[in-house]
Amino acid sequence: MERFFNTAGPVNEDWHYCVPPLTRLNLKYVLRLINQQKYFVLHAPRQTGKTSFLLALMEYLKQAGRYHALYVNVEVAQTAREDVKAGIKAILSRFASMANIYLEDAFIKHSWQDVLQENGGHAALQEMLTLWAKHSKKPLVLFIDEIDSLVGDTLISVLRQLRAGYTQRPTHFPQSIILCGVRDVRDYRIYSDKHKSMITGGSAFNIKAESLRVGSFNQSEIETLYNQHTVETGQVFENGVLDLVWQLTQGQPWLVNALGYEVTFKLEHEDDRSIPITQAMIMQAKENLILRRETHLDQLVDKLKEKRVRDVIEPMLSGEGDPESLNEDDVLYVKDLGLIDNVGQLRIANRIYQEVIPRTLTYTTQLTITHQPTWYIQEDGQIDMPKLLTAFQQFFREHSEHWIERFDYKEAGPQLLLQAFLQRIVNSGGRVEREYGLGRKRTDLLIIWHYHDKIQRVVLELKILRSSLKKTMAEGLKQTWDYMDKCGTDDGHLVIFNRDEDVSWDEKIFQQDAICQDKKIMIWGM
Repeated sequence: MERFFNTAGPVNEDWHYCVPPLTRLNLKYVLRLINQQKYFVLHAPRQTGKTSFLLALMEYLKQAGRYHALYVNVEVAQTAREDVKAGIKAILSRFASMANIYLEDAFIKHSWQDVLQENGGHAALQEMLTLWAKHSKKPLVLFIDEIDSLVGDTLISVLRQLRAGYTQRPTHFPQSIILCGVRDVRDYRIYSDKHKSMITGGSAFNIKAESLRVGSFNQSEIETLYNQHTVETGQVFENGVLDLVWQLTQGQPWLVNALGYEVTFKLEHEDDRSIPITQAMIMQAKENLILRRETHLDQLVDKLKEKRVRDVIEPMLSGEGDPESLNEDDVLYVKDLGLIDNVGQLRIANRIYQEVIPRTLTYTTQLTITHQPTWYIQEDGQIDMPKLLTAFQQFFREHSEHWIERFDYKEAGPQLLLQAFLQRIVNSGGRVEREYGLGRKRTDLLIIWHYHDKIQRVVLELKILRSSLKKTMAEGLKQTWDYMDKCGTDDGHLVIFNRDEDVSWDEKIFQQDAICQDKKIMIWGM
């Protein structure tokens, strides 16, 4: 069977191109923690390779022969929510099934129902693991996946039962337990219906020795992954393609694999391995993933509805936020979700997420804007930017209050509305690239428009009027010129939004030309 790039579930090295799972973390250190009888956490954003690592580690320990190692996914108990007995029942059933499959050990299968009946939900897990550890001829090592999918009192009970048995290890309780999920246990904010209060994960599981994180691929690992396709099929990736994949994804494993699968198995001529993969094909693959709202991207942006996430992302979209004003726990939470990174400075984790977030937040707005792309295309095929921005000025004047009120991210409303308008127009033959971030005091947009085998590049610099108009213009012109220079274009526009409700629209709306370092820049007030 021809191997392929994996975008769903754990990797199987016989089926998938893959970076060997056990190389994703320091295996020697993980084994040391297990040998030292530690209980620890493995966390990372969704679809980064956590489960693949745990399954590979289970097989590694099985081959080594020193431990009975078992992987169990407890997500099945999520629907139990506050019903502890129902949740523990589901978890024990999964333990029984997995032990029977992976270890050919039927002890739990024959015991768990009696243990649950005798001990109840709040003690049955601890008692079952105690009995199993005593029965086992080798020390037990458990990998409990999707632990943070559990809800309320069920999660609290699981954590406390594991903590209660900790002092009995290794002869009467598992020697080592790895809790695996998206978030670190320190970030759990668990509402207990029983106690009518919030319980933190750290207090319910204060025996954690370490928190390990599965990171993204580095550039070398991307090259290793993509070269497997070339070796096995002969299809090559042109110069610059792997660098572009890195720029778009920053190594996020699902994105890297999804782009690879799209260009090698789903684009036109995908079966002709004599055709090299080009940068244009990668960009088309990226656009396809976004337009299809693939499950990974859909799940990710669904998190944008959470207040903790909005409090971090909204000031980044507007560029107006102060890094010191953000709640540290919220920042760590959003980082654990994979939406942001703090290497160098706080920023959206990669260029694809950077594009997906504003496009998703304004998706319904784009659909309901009635302006047609053909209205703004000149005879030579280029976009008539003065005509387009003049039309947006009027649109913004008439509709901004209504549209922005619909946005959850109201503080970034003007920037989002303009991006929705541009996306509606540009979708037919180009794209909008975005640069934004906390404390930048601006949003940079680059329109890339294809016409008659040529490319039109247009820079738009978006700013909120915070002090004097003169100062904002002077600062904005310099920033616009810098971005024009970076993008290699002479077509630049500075858009200044005045959000003062006491200023009339006649005062807010204006257009004038300016010169900055020999480049003409059009200024648009709104």
